[in-house]
Amino acid sequence: MEEIFLKSIYEPFDENDGERILIDRLWPRGIRKEDVKLSMWAKEIAPTNGLRKWFSHKPERFSEFKQRYLDELRTDKQKIQLVTELCQLATEKKLTLLYGAKDPINNHAVVLKEEMDRKFNNIKFES
Repeated sequence: MEEIFLKSIYEPFDENDGERILIDRLWPRGIRKEDVKLSMWAKEIAPTNGLRKWFSHKPERFSEFKQRYLDELRTDKQKIQLVTELCQLATEKKLTLLYGAKDPINNHAVVLKEEMDRKFNNIKFES
């Protein structure tokens, strides 16, 4: 597996980012689409609007948010498919998952990466 990195979309583009995939449901404020150099915008993999609004980036809710989002990632067919596709892509290329949250620790990107790492270790991919 190539490496998977997490990066704020507000950080500058780097040639070493590999495939740059925005994983937010909403387009980040203050960012022009033509400046981001995205490979993909996978908004469907983000938490549902209801969960996103409930969490509201409150660190005290992160533990429960993480469990709820993991449940979405493991039961929603579209999210399962996207996680699988991203894991497959990670066998071929370096991935940088971009997020717009200000908190680099208590956000959905951290949960998604953990789930991708877990899933990747449980699935055999053809190279």
